[in-house]
Amino acid sequence: MPADNIKSYIHLHFIVFVWGFTAVLGALITLDALPLVWFRMCIAVALILLFAIATKTAMKVSAKALLWFILAGLVIALHWFTFFEAIKVSNISITLACLSTGALFATLLESIVYGRKLIMQEIVMGLVVVVGLCIIIYGEHIPAIIENPSQFWEILAGGASGPGHYLGIALALTSAFLSASFSIINGKFAKEYDPVAISFYELLGGVFFFSLYLLFSGQFTVEFFTLTAEDWMWLGILGSFCTAYAFIASVHVMKVISPYTVMLTINMEPVYGIILALIVFSEKEKMGPAFYVGALIILSTVIINGIIKNRSKSESN
Repeated sequence: MPADNIKSYIHLHFIVFVWGFTAVLGALITLDALPLVWFRMCIAVALILLFAIATKTAMKVSAKALLWFILAGLVIALHWFTFFEAIKVSNISITLACLSTGALFATLLESIVYGRKLIMQEIVMGLVVVVGLCIIIYGEHIPAIIENPSQFWEILAGGASGPGHYLGIALALTSAFLSASFSIINGKFAKEYDPVAISFYELLGGVFFFSLYLLFSGQFTVEFFTLTAEDWMWLGILGSFCTAYAFIASVHVMKVISPYTVMLTINMEPVYGIILALIVFSEKEKMGPAFYVGALIILSTVIINGIIKNRSKSESN
């Protein structure tokens, strides 16, 4: 395996680990999903602009590329919004399980965008990841499901019922689809433009569309901008390290790694998120055997996928 590829895979896992921390920050920040995402993007845009000026990064892009970047910004903004909103209307477990479908969406979209045939290996691995995450999140509920199959959805939702639960599933699946779509879009442009320029215009596009909505819905009030010092601190970390840095870095690794592999690796985010949540919130519950079984399945799938992908590239070259 080429040294650059190894570095890119390691870097990608670190980025995913950083993204895993966003769930913790989302719980610490008291804002609703929409203002949280808006402030997150604004902070990231300001920091990326300062970085671009300091490093004298070439920010010039074609009009066509700029349009794609702005639209991609709307996609990633909606992905973040639906992610946080899904957690709010249902629960974290349902959201994370649905997000595991991202790799399946990615392989389907890649076949459409790049015009290649569906690869059975990718479909199987995507399904294995879904199984792994379901074991992590719902493994302890399997006995109850076997005893009461008619209460399947109620058991998975932790007793939740009603339209809010199903809305949460719909939002989370939408979030997974948007995340896969965003990876496909960036995969087409990552090799042509500077990651800093791509990240700046995409996040600026997200800020633009969300600002229009907030403006015309009358939400830009004094109260909207009145945040606690603690919220500002967590938003600063979220907007800088977890967004500005991670965003630029993720676009950079896409120069080497395929969108499907990126999406498959991102499925480690829930694992990292659960571990970080346990550390930060000091939850009394200990992780049961199901967590380790599911985590091992996901990690093994990600590693095997990387080995197969690079072996195929080496044989073709």
